Amino acid sequence: KSFKIKIMADYKVITSDFVNLHISTSKDDMSFSEKRFPKDITITDLKAKLELMTGGSCATMQIEAYTKDNKLMCNLSDDDALLGWYPLENGMRLHVIDKFSIRNELDFGNVEKYELPEEMYAKKTDSVRAFLAKNKLGHYNEEYQKNKQKQEEEEKRLAESTIAGSRCKVQVPNTPTRLGTVMYSGQVEGLGGYWVGIKYDEPLGKNDGICKGKRYFECQLNYGAFVKPQHVLCGDFPEEDYDLNEEI
Repeated sequence: KSFKIKIMADYKVITSDFVNLHISTSKDDMSFSEKRFPKDITITDLKAKLELMTGGSCATMQIEAYTKDNKLMCNLSDDDALLGWYPLENGMRLHVIDKFSIRNELDFGNVEKYELPEEMYAKKTDSVRAFLAKNKLGHYNEEYQKNKQKQEEEEKRLAESTIAGSRCKVQVPNTPTRLGTVMYSGQVEGLGGYWVGIKYDEPLGKNDGICKGKRYFECQLNYGAFVKPQHVLCGDFPEEDYDLNEEI
């Protein structure tokens, strides 16, 4: 959510650096769960991400933006523009229009599929793997792999330095700051990377310490949550006293 701060006679609008958008395509009404995109990427870079996600082609795809009421708002037609230049808000939808030639390579319906031996597939120049390798995308991008490994190592370091029983402040983007107690720190089965289990002071969580059927800590229902360690700050954060009898 955006908010305004009054500075002298002017107003400065501060918004999040990311936007959460649903993705749909023109092929078989294909749709994806909500995805998070940085606002400072160009439409060209956005198309590259959508290419890997949908099987469409950067060179031919068109992107339409729809409101939460499914009304066409605009076309993202300027490849050099930043995503944040368009009036997009969380929950809106991007609709990808394309022939999906890359995806069609793998789409054979119910026809029995013939699988090439690994050595023969590796030699093909028109495969999805060859396309990704040629354009140095995903796992074939050396810089991407290095950054990913660095982020994972930093996440692990932060998780290991977060001690159970510590008081903490949780600051997840686009959500209010919350106070609580660290109950768990480490990996969570079914989720990638490292997580910190928090027992909030108020019922602002999503669970009671259970994730995907496995219990990691004990707390009341809706007081528990699992948060990435970079959003958790440990320190002297005493529980607030909510005195309902206090005169206001």
